[in-house]
Amino acid sequence: MPALNEQASVGEVISQVKQSLPGMDVLVVDDGSSDDTAKLARAAGAEVARLAVNLGVGGAMRTGFRYAAARGYDVVVQVDADGQHDPEEVAALLGALDDADIAIGSRFAGKGAYKASGPRKYAMVVLSFVFSRLGKTKLTDVTSGFKAMGPRAIKMFAAYYPAEYLGDTVESLVMAIRAELKIKEIPVIMRERAGGTPSHSPVKSAVYLGRAGLALLLALVRRRPAVDSSDSA
Repeated sequence: MPALNEQASVGEVISQVKQSLPGMDVLVVDDGSSDDTAKLARAAGAEVARLAVNLGVGGAMRTGFRYAAARGYDVVVQVDADGQHDPEEVAALLGALDDADIAIGSRFAGKGAYKASGPRKYAMVVLSFVFSRLGKTKLTDVTSGFKAMGPRAIKMFAAYYPAEYLGDTVESLVMAIRAELKIKEIPVIMRERAGGTPSHSPVKSAVYLGRAGLALLLALVRRRPAVDSSDSA
């Protein structure tokens, strides 16, 4: 659970996760917060990894994958700390891992009424078209941060996970496709934020389309160290 200044919601989200998924370990990666996010996460029963500086979602997730790999976890589920992801939907994501390496919770796959607008809408349409072609499967929400990942994905992302802008979604998905990991979408409902401040401002939204296109272009042309994501068994 990557978290930046989410003291208003992180405790409740952790409680919901523990209630919906008894026995599941929860790691909150505090991405350089200046508030009581880490303190409240520990009080709610989560393990906490504190980053000295803000690295962004990609940097926080990189920490999470390395934590999971070092401790031998077979599954990692990414849940946002702002309350928008419903822990009740996690079971469906986990079920999808029976025949997939990565399960993406999609806001646009027919469940719920979430709609994007403006530049973000156009960016998502373009990205969905490109990734559906690249991955040879229909992908409607490639920027979703609600995902479950199995052993092969954990092994690959623990070795390298992009931390640049949109790298945690766009570039990581390109990496997964190149590594021939199987990707599957599951329809989910996106809730309203339980607290905190959205990570994107109107100004950022205005340039989202250009940045998303650039992130995709860089991901497609950039060469990464070879990573063996095959099963170790």
